[in-house]
Amino acid sequence: MTETTPPGDALPPATDVAHHRSIRSFVRRTGRTTLGQARAFEDVGPAYLLPYAAGPMDLAAVYGRAAPTILEIGFGMGEATAHIAALMPEKNFLCCEVHTPGVGALLKRISEQGLTNIRIVQHDAVEVLQHMLAPGSLDGVHIFFPDPWHKKKHNKRRLIQPPLIAQLVTRIKPGGYLHCATDWQPYAEQILEVLAAEPLLKNTAGSSDGGYAPKPHYRPLTKFENRGIKLGHGVWDLVFERM
Repeated sequence: MTETTPPGDALPPATDVAHHRSIRSFVRRTGRTTLGQARAFEDVGPAYLLPYAAGPMDLAAVYGRAAPTILEIGFGMGEATAHIAALMPEKNFLCCEVHTPGVGALLKRISEQGLTNIRIVQHDAVEVLQHMLAPGSLDGVHIFFPDPWHKKKHNKRRLIQPPLIAQLVTRIKPGGYLHCATDWQPYAEQILEVLAAEPLLKNTAGSSDGGYAPKPHYRPLTKFENRGIKLGHGVWDLVFERM
C-alpha cells in the first residue's frame, strides 16, 4: 500500500522525493512562437501568467474569487483547456505548461474568447504541485495525453507513477477527482494500475467497463484525437474520486 502524506501536512522537500529527481511533468521541445502568440504574451500575459513561487498560493486572491479550482498538467496548445474553461465559467483553472508556443497559444485563446477563469504557471507542474499548492486546495486535476514514452526502456520516465499520485491526492479535496486520458493502451493500463493502487482514490468506472470511464462531456475531441480515431486508434479516460 502506498504511503501518503496526511491532509494538512506539508510535503517533504524536493530533495527528499526520489520521484521528483527522476521525473518531470514535461519534455523539452523546440518550437517557434508566432507573432500572435508573442503579442498575447505582451497583451494578456501580465494578467494571466503567475510566477513560480516557493510558497502556497492564496487561490481566492489569485482569481479574485473563491471557486472550485482545477489543476491541469500539460495543456499542449490549450485547445481543450480553453474549451473546458468556457464551458465551466464557475470554476477556476490553474494550468501548467513549460512549452512557450503552447503558453502563447493559450494566452491568445484567452484573449480571443474573453476567458477570465484561467491562470498559467509556465513551470514544471511537479514543483508547482509540491510548493505552490496547499493540501486540500484542489477540486480536480486533469492530465490529458501525457507523453507515453513508447519504448519500454523509457517507461520509467512516464509522469503517472505512484510517488507523484501519492503527492497529488494530498492536494485534492475529499470528493474531488483526478481525470487522466491517453491514446496509448499500454500507458492506459499502467495508469489504471497506479491509480487503483492508491488507497485514497476510488474508480468511478465499473468493472464491466474494464475500469475505464466514458469520455466526460467536458473533454472535447481535439484535432489530434479525431485524426487518431479515424486511423483506428483508441482513447482511454480514467476518472477517479478522492476519498
